Amino acid sequence: MAESGKRKIRLGMVGGGTGAFIGYVHRIASRLDGDYELVAGAFSSRPAVSKESGRNYGTDPKRTYASWEEMVAKESARPDGIEAVSIVTPNNVHFPRPKRSSRPVSTSSATSR
Repeated sequence: MAESGKRKIRLGMVGGGTGAFIGYVHRIASRLDGDYELVAGAFSSRPAVSKESGRNYGTDPKRTYASWEEMVAKESARPDGIEAVSIVTPNNVHFPRPKRSSRPVSTSSATSR
């Protein structure tokens, strides 16, 4: 349960793999109010780095993806799929990812509600 008493929001992350400073900042920020739980990610454009990052962050290996497209497709099919996405890729590639996702998800900062 979140600090508010409500169920935590299931968060996915695109980018922010092991060693990426801004990914670390966003993971910390998402935990500050206790309302988010990182449950899935495509943490790097390099599949091996994404898998390693998922292990480091404690996400279920079945929910650590080789690409953001795979994450969107598979999470959209899950009854417990992600509800929000934190995009921590370089700024010039932020927008195409949510724009092309197959279902609407929140792309707000993890700390704003």
